[in-house]
Amino acid sequence: MQREYETERLLLKVPDKAEAPAVLDFYWRNLTFLSAWEPARGPEFYTLGFHAAQLEKDLAAFEALSDVRFWLFKKGRPEEAVGSVAFSNIVRGAFLSCFLSYKCDKDELNKGYITEAAKKGIEVMFTDAGLHRIEANIMPRNTRSFRVAEKLGFYNEGIAYKYLRIHNVWEDHIHMVLRNENME
Repeated sequence: MQREYETERLLLKVPDKAEAPAVLDFYWRNLTFLSAWEPARGPEFYTLGFHAAQLEKDLAAFEALSDVRFWLFKKGRPEEAVGSVAFSNIVRGAFLSCFLSYKCDKDELNKGYITEAAKKGIEVMFTDAGLHRIEANIMPRNTRSFRVAEKLGFYNEGIAYKYLRIHNVWEDHIHMVLRNENME
């Protein structure tokens, strides 16, 4: 697998620590917006050192093919991260599966960037990584994420009650799945 891919409007990159300022800037710009959808973050999360170290961990996980996080940059603006698409907990063997998550800059919503990036990422995970199944767990009130998953062809496999702790509350999630139909 490559560390960088292109779509019509985006660059998807597995960056190194040199791009920590862009990642930190993304989180600062979206601090309030993301708090409704993500775990509570301590003050250390909002430091350059934290994100430099995290990008090094992400790069090692990419090389081991245990997790793949693509940061999204618009073509022509490679210094500003506008979101990410992540494929985590990659399991090999008989399962050949992972979890999909994504986040978008509050000022870039409803422009199709996440759908465009996730579509490319799914193609990479099915073709290059040889996975059979990708799962996405979405809070029932997160209508934007449902629209993305549905546009990508995910189907509903049911509800996971009190599945993840988001902003200090155990939240139910709808279990959405996409199978690689070319691998039967």
